Amino acid sequence: MTKKEIKEPVRIRFKQLANGNQSIYLDIYRSGKRVYEFLKLYLVPEKTRADKEKNKETMRLANAVKAQRIVEVQNGDFGFKSSFAEETKFFEYYNAMVEHRHGMQSRGNWGNWLSALHHLHDYEPRQNITFAEITPKWVQGFKDYLEKEATAWKHDERERSAPPRPLSRNSKVSYFNKLRACLNQAFEERIIPFNPMRGIEGFKAEEGTRMYLTIDEVKKLAQTACDYPILKRAFLFSCLTGLRRSDILKLTWGEVQTQSGLTRLIFRQKKTGGQEYLDISKQAAELMGERGADEDTVFGKFLSPDSTNTNLRIWIARAGIKKHITFHSGRHTFAVMMLDLGTDIYTVSKLLGHRDIQTTQIYARILDKNKQAAVARIPDIFDTPDLGEIK
Repeated sequence: MTKKEIKEPVRIRFKQLANGNQSIYLDIYRSGKRVYEFLKLYLVPEKTRADKEKNKETMRLANAVKAQRIVEVQNGDFGFKSSFAEETKFFEYYNAMVEHRHGMQSRGNWGNWLSALHHLHDYEPRQNITFAEITPKWVQGFKDYLEKEATAWKHDERERSAPPRPLSRNSKVSYFNKLRACLNQAFEERIIPFNPMRGIEGFKAEEGTRMYLTIDEVKKLAQTACDYPILKRAFLFSCLTGLRRSDILKLTWGEVQTQSGLTRLIFRQKKTGGQEYLDISKQAAELMGERGADEDTVFGKFLSPDSTNTNLRIWIARAGIKKHITFHSGRHTFAVMMLDLGTDIYTVSKLLGHRDIQTTQIYARILDKNKQAAVARIPDIFDTPDLGEIK
């Protein structure tokens, strides 16, 4: 053994097998002791280009495990046995994540987790596949399946007259990110020593139109009668706070406090699970009405999502506003209004409870003050306001 080998605590070794393959194992040296860890990874004779690519991927995995073991040795965590549970069944683990989210997240987000599961089953027919078999190649394969093979509504049992259509770009983003979240959690919980998602670029989401109301339109709406007063109060409350329908629906009086003369909401977001501390304006506080018991919901019994948006559209039309507005538009309205009033984007991000400021920057593109100022500087090009003479 050379001095160089002693200094490196973990080395990759190969064992020639009778079938021509090479078994990869780790030679681990720590505190004067040497142990071997066989990785159940194998190099095949390189007869084709595909063989070379397969061996390249295998060595990538082996080096990832080696790097993890080096960290464990240096931190004193290595116990000469793998501390990972790679034999955990992938679908059992994913199903547990889906069940955990049932009732804790919005119905739509939970439904996306379930839809992603259906597509994972279509892509991977083996029900007993383990995390040890989830490789970067497998992950890339699922991405390719979503891109080229998956169709929308495939698992919806209702009859449809239109033929199956490819998944939308944002559906691909959502389903692939569910797999990403699963593998990230498995890596954090030490189920796997290496995250096979690493290095694989996800889908880029399409930037949809975020419909919102102007301040003048919100004022007009506040002066217009609505068939459901609770809907009117709740939607205007969303416009003035940025809260989602799901969070308004579950908000209780126990989560409403007064601090330094301000009304503060202390709640946990239903969609993300994040703990939020949100100070609201006096008008928003007035929309909540008379305080009830701590366990009572602030806005009481609510309409279903479909009924909410149907009656909201009736109310919007009655106010003379010609926009396609949903309840979620109240959140968009709040974001754009804050930016229009000069609030910096970092503060707006915190008010909305965003974890990534890039999400908030979408609103900054909607209301770009610099572009508005640039257009306003265009000089007058007509000597007379009478444009009828211009051919």
